[in-house]
Amino acid sequence: MIRYALQCEHGHGFEAWFGDSAAYDDQAARGLVECPHCGSRGVSKQIMSPAVSGTRKTAASSPDLAKLQTLMTRAAREVRSHVEANFDYVGDAFAREARDIHEGRSEKREIYGEATPAEVKKLKDDGVPCAPLPPLPPDPAKAH
Repeated sequence: MIRYALQCEHGHGFEAWFGDSAAYDDQAARGLVECPHCGSRGVSKQIMSPAVSGTRKTAASSPDLAKLQTLMTRAAREVRSHVEANFDYVGDAFAREARDIHEGRSEKREIYGEATPAEVKKLKDDGVPCAPLPPLPPDPAKAH
């Protein structure tokens, strides 16, 4: 696993984990790496210092990466499941519906759906609260 410091074309900084550097290159080339703040897919790697362990105590206290990955995957699945079970799916009308709810033209309710990076940026610029659902890694049971 490798952790990259990333930044989108709008200046939002964030970190992401990948299986290796080739996995990042492949996902970025296919447009799968996006900014969690605005949804932009114009993402690039930033300069970062390597993680250096100084003592055995530090190395021994670092979390087991496989356990951490399992916990993060489980948490992402739980968030998505909760949203899918309790929010109204509005498809590609998400930006319009979110704006209508925010401005009081639609009944207040929790929604989720699809939006382009440009629509997400416009919503955020206008103060309409929205956030992307966490991406899920491929299901190993469905691979191949």
